[in-house]
Amino acid sequence: MKEFARVAVCVPPCVVGGFTQNADEVISLMKSATSQEVGVAVFPELCLCSYTLRDLFFDRTQLDCCYAALARILAVSKELLLTPLTFIGMPLETHQGLYNVAVAIQNGEILGVIPKSFIPSYREFEERRWFRPGTEISRGSTTFLLGKQVPFGTDLLFVGNPLRSLVVAAEICEDIWVQMPPSMRMVGNGATVICNLSASNFTIGKADLRRLLCKSASDRGKCAYLYVAAGPGESSTDLAFDADAFICENGAILAESRRFSREPQIICSDIDLELLAHDRRVTGTFGDCAVHEASLVTMQLQHMQRGAVREIVFQATHPNIGMMRKIEPHPFIPQDPQTLATRTWEIFEIQTNALATRMRACGKPKLVLGVSGGLDSTQAALVAAVALDLNKQPRSDLVCITMPGLGTTSVTKNNAVALTESLGGTLMTIPISEASRIVLTSIGHPATHGANTLDEFLAILRNDPKLANVTLENVQARMRTLVLMSVANQVNGLVVGTGDLSEKALGWCTYSGDHIANYDVNCGVPKTLIQFVIRWVANERVTQWGDDPTKGNATLLRQTLFSILNTPISPELVPPDAHGRIAQLTESSIGPYELHDFFLYHFVRHGRGPQRILDLARIAFGTRYTVDELKKWLTIFITRFFRNQFKRSCATDGPKVGMVALSPRGDWRMPSDASCDDWIHQIKTYTE
Repeated sequence: MKEFARVAVCVPPCVVGGFTQNADEVISLMKSATSQEVGVAVFPELCLCSYTLRDLFFDRTQLDCCYAALARILAVSKELLLTPLTFIGMPLETHQGLYNVAVAIQNGEILGVIPKSFIPSYREFEERRWFRPGTEISRGSTTFLLGKQVPFGTDLLFVGNPLRSLVVAAEICEDIWVQMPPSMRMVGNGATVICNLSASNFTIGKADLRRLLCKSASDRGKCAYLYVAAGPGESSTDLAFDADAFICENGAILAESRRFSREPQIICSDIDLELLAHDRRVTGTFGDCAVHEASLVTMQLQHMQRGAVREIVFQATHPNIGMMRKIEPHPFIPQDPQTLATRTWEIFEIQTNALATRMRACGKPKLVLGVSGGLDSTQAALVAAVALDLNKQPRSDLVCITMPGLGTTSVTKNNAVALTESLGGTLMTIPISEASRIVLTSIGHPATHGANTLDEFLAILRNDPKLANVTLENVQARMRTLVLMSVANQVNGLVVGTGDLSEKALGWCTYSGDHIANYDVNCGVPKTLIQFVIRWVANERVTQWGDDPTKGNATLLRQTLFSILNTPISPELVPPDAHGRIAQLTESSIGPYELHDFFLYHFVRHGRGPQRILDLARIAFGTRYTVDELKKWLTIFITRFFRNQFKRSCATDGPKVGMVALSPRGDWRMPSDASCDDWIHQIKTYTE
């Protein structure tokens, strides 16, 4: 796929001082990388000789054997057209002494040599006994290796051709552990992939620390970070090694090795270069830092005719076979159960604390909200109840209003009543059907012709469902808001909005109807995630309330919450069928929320175009949807997203929860009259 780069971290079995065997293992993994269309492959630090060679590093035979092993790898690489840009660790002798280096090769040629910048000599490390620091190598330097003069230094950037968005730099082991890693300067100069050749002996807890460092580096650097450590073949005289290797992108781990394996391993994944470029564009401080660093370097180099970095071109294209990374169909939902539990807890805490803060600013008002028995109003009611607890107000200050309308069913109404009672709130029932009929009659709506009573009106609608148009739907939504605001005035209350992030994106709300509230607690939570928050509250928070009478009926609340979770999503604005069943299902009208949340995440979070989104959706959902279905629902998403910006431009206050938010005062500022024609054209012209 275009603007993806396939990378690999390679862990070969190691023999201490076994130069021929080590070269054989490197060649074998390079062949595997080539067959998998890998563009960049990284091997461990000093892998041609082993990291634990100690004073044998000084030995002439050792050096000669390392050079011979490299020469053999180059010859095979050229003969067999082993195409990846490959970084191999080995010692290098210069007239100043020995350096611990990464040699970059491709197609039988040495492209450059990068020395380790920082040489540790503390605790178990003693590298200064043998190696010199790469920080002493002047920018623009060269060295002789296998009879050729090649670029040598920490200023080397490898730029892909024709895939120029693939820009690679390398550092070695300790370089990531210092407070100012060399890689951070390189990302400021354009590197999108950082390779770290490590040996890194293992101690308890070190694997987690490695991941913390590398995930942080990839997040701050808006880059990919490829880390590979040595395997158990290293000497066990004093140390142990665990074959740890992983690939990070933008703060997340994409793939990792099987630690402590004694078998050769190649771990591949596809790096999303378009994603990285987007995040660098939208994060203005990334560019600010890069410019600041460049200005400091320029001042240091004013007396030299050299730049901060040297660019070396290598051959690179995007992979044409398969996809070596998982594209999550539900990007808002963590796949790890523990992470999901933590995420749902954090969301609920954000919502409850934000509302409690707003309440204190308003003088501890009562909380007024409409409860429908659906997911969103249920979540809002749970948040409101706990916010009252935080402010030491009685649960009776939670005023829940059920407003049966033309499409209300007994199931949803019963759930709304049970929810309020089990939370210990104050229940009000205010039907809006007759009031809605009166308004519709006053404007001459065709469904009211010949209808003098509500029953006659409903009969007309059932006989001719086409009369249940948007006017009829929106009158009810605005009537409910009028009721809520009026009750709030009467009881000195604050109206709590219930609409979620997915509905904000689609404009699935009525302007000046449910679009309005005094505070919007769900505005940052997508539809696919909100049910998990409710489930977490039912299983974790409600069980803690126990039999506390001030917190309602915990047993009934859990039963009610699970009943609500099993109810189909519907706005219930058109009459139910003759059997009292829900006649208007939201997802039948606008499409599956799992798709819209997928589109929303990639469109807003990563700035992807429609054709890229369709490519990713096909991978993520497999055969669940046809290409035509994906195009249909993406067309609806894009059209509604653009046309409903005017609703988001005057959105109610509410807390940001995750990385995707649509507040006009924060993350998303968009003109309300932008055209979506070119986006739609991309969808229409998309082919498999």
